[in-house]
Amino acid sequence: MRFSTKASALAATALIASAVLSAPSFAAPAPAAAPAPQAAAPAAPPADPKAVVATVNGEKITVADVQDAVGNMPDQMRQLPPNVIYPMLINQLADQKAIQIAAHKDGLEKSPDVKKAMDAAATNALQNAWLSREVMPHLTDAEVQAYYQQNYAGKPAEQEVHARHILVKTEAEAQDVIKKLKAGEDFAKLAAQVSTDTGSAKQNGGDLGWFKKGDMIPAFSDAAFAMKKGEISSTPVKSQYGFHVIQVLDTRTDPIPSLDSVKGKIRQALIQKYVRDAVAKATAGVKIVRFDPTTGKPLPDAAAPAAAPAKK
Repeated sequence: MRFSTKASALAATALIASAVLSAPSFAAPAPAAAPAPQAAAPAAPPADPKAVVATVNGEKITVADVQDAVGNMPDQMRQLPPNVIYPMLINQLADQKAIQIAAHKDGLEKSPDVKKAMDAAATNALQNAWLSREVMPHLTDAEVQAYYQQNYAGKPAEQEVHARHILVKTEAEAQDVIKKLKAGEDFAKLAAQVSTDTGSAKQNGGDLGWFKKGDMIPAFSDAAFAMKKGEISSTPVKSQYGFHVIQVLDTRTDPIPSLDSVKGKIRQALIQKYVRDAVAKATAGVKIVRFDPTTGKPLPDAAAPAAAPAKK
C-alpha cells in the first residue's frame, strides 16, 4: 500500500502529445518474419532522393520513400548497416505497394468502414501536423536547460526516509504492537502476522522503501519525518487507513539529478505544456456549441474544468 495523495492522471492532451511527437508512424514498415525471395537490390541507396529503386505495376518507389521508412524505424534497427536496411526496406515497400494495389482492385476504398478509417487517418495527420508545428519549436536545448534550472537545480535537495510500518484497525491493537516491539519481538515477523497492509507486510515485513514527504499522506509523513534513524513510534499514528506503528530505518538527502538523467522527463513536461497552450489557441479561435443529446437544444456556455494540480 502506498499512501500517496498526488494526482496520478495526466491530461488527455499530454497523452495525445506524447503519441504525436514521439511515437513511430503506424505506416512504418515492420520487418517481415520470413520474407519471400526478392530480386537483388543495391547495397546502398544512391544520393538522388528522386532516384527510382523499384516499381510495382509501374508505380515508383524512390530513394526518398526508403529514407522516410528509415526515419520511422526504431532507433536500434537504424543501427544496422545500410546494406542490410536498404534492401529490406525496398522489399517491404514493394510488398506494401502490392497490397495497396490489390486493395484498390477489390474496391476496398469504397467500403464505408474503410473510408471512415481513411478519413480519420487523414484528419489525425492534419491535427498532428498542426500540433507538431506549434510545439516542436519550443523543444530546444535552451528550453530544457531553463526548465531544469527552475525545477531541479534551483530547488533545495529533498529529504527522504526509509521506513517500515505495521497497520492495524484499532488504537488498542497498535498499542499492543508497540508493547511487543519494546519487548524485543521482530518487527518484520510481527508485520507479517498482524498488519492489514498485506502488500508490504507479506513480502517485505512492512518495508515501504524510500519516500519523500509528499509521497505519503500528511499524518504518516509528519510522523515519519519527525523520527530519527532506528526509532519506533512511541504512540500509534492515526490515518484514514487505521493506526500505524512506524519504524524509521534510515534517512538521506535526495541528490539533485543531473540534467542528462531527467532530459526525457523534462521534454515530456514541455510537450504537455505547449500542447495545452496550442489547444487553448485553437479553441480560442472558434465558436464551440455543445448540445443536450436528449433534447437537441444548445447547452449554456461553461468553461471546461481545469485539471487538479498535482500536490507538491
